[in-house]
Amino acid sequence: MPRFLSGIQPTSSPHIGNYFGAIAQHVEASRRAPRGEAFFFIADLHALNQIHDPALLAKNVRSVAASYLSMGLDVENAIFFRQSDIPEVTELTWLLATCTGMGLLERAHSYKDKTAKGIAPSVGLFTYPVLMAADILIYDADVVPVGKDQVQHIEMTQDMAGHFNARYGAGAALLKKPTWQLSRTPKVPGVDGEKMSSSYGNFIGMFEEGNALKKSVNRIVSDSRAPAEPKNPDELIPFQILELFLDDGERATWRARIEAGGEGAPGYGDMKKEIMARMDALFGPARARYRAFMEDDAAHAELESVLRAGAERARPIARGVLERCKAACGLTRGNA
Repeated sequence: MPRFLSGIQPTSSPHIGNYFGAIAQHVEASRRAPRGEAFFFIADLHALNQIHDPALLAKNVRSVAASYLSMGLDVENAIFFRQSDIPEVTELTWLLATCTGMGLLERAHSYKDKTAKGIAPSVGLFTYPVLMAADILIYDADVVPVGKDQVQHIEMTQDMAGHFNARYGAGAALLKKPTWQLSRTPKVPGVDGEKMSSSYGNFIGMFEEGNALKKSVNRIVSDSRAPAEPKNPDELIPFQILELFLDDGERATWRARIEAGGEGAPGYGDMKKEIMARMDALFGPARARYRAFMEDDAAHAELESVLRAGAERARPIARGVLERCKAACGLTRGNA
């Protein structure tokens, strides 16, 4: 069976883009994958490119972990851990960096996108794909579920593994080349229609409720057309977000009513009210558990115990991959 691996950056408390794009599928995979073959980590080292407040980073890590556990991640079956608890990953990052050409990194779309959005162009941001490759290769991962914007990073990981194997492998595959698998929801629109992202401030938080939820949902961009006017649902940001919560039959019904227009056709206000109702139904049962993880010391201790246990399961695998790579490079003690 293939080994799955995915990570999530703690750049904010998780939003519905994180849920539909990753968390929901990770929870599902944690229950059906063979024991120990699904790896999910909180990418706190990557978050340092954007977050320089230690208290905020710690809070966000706690929030991400709390979100996964509250939504039912099976931590007995899957391996769930914090990236920085595996020091081997940064050692492998350096080994890969010595085999990676500048041209490969200069072609990275995410670097260009993030700097265009005003994120400082640090060395860490530029070399992000190398650390991401190490994240994947250190666990001999076979399959990495991603959104469309991350496919290039998996292809770069394949290239880096190939370069390292060619230089040091002597015909052997020291590093396993992973494949990518598109998420069922490759892009979740934000309230402005762009990809939902904490970096862009266009998100709706998973566990928002009451007035805070209403305020976020009301930020969804719409136009001045009347409900009775026939519309293309694919052009409506409120519907693009709403349909994330709908099953196939419900989606078809809403689409037909929007396209037909006329008396009784749903307006933007109707769509926003339905989004709030669906969020209450989906996330409401988990809100109390999430709040306990965030506010209660005993629940926080439970969360930290889960992350430590996950790291204890992941680290021997990482250590084995790193040691065979170091040996191939001549870094094993005792080599002349």
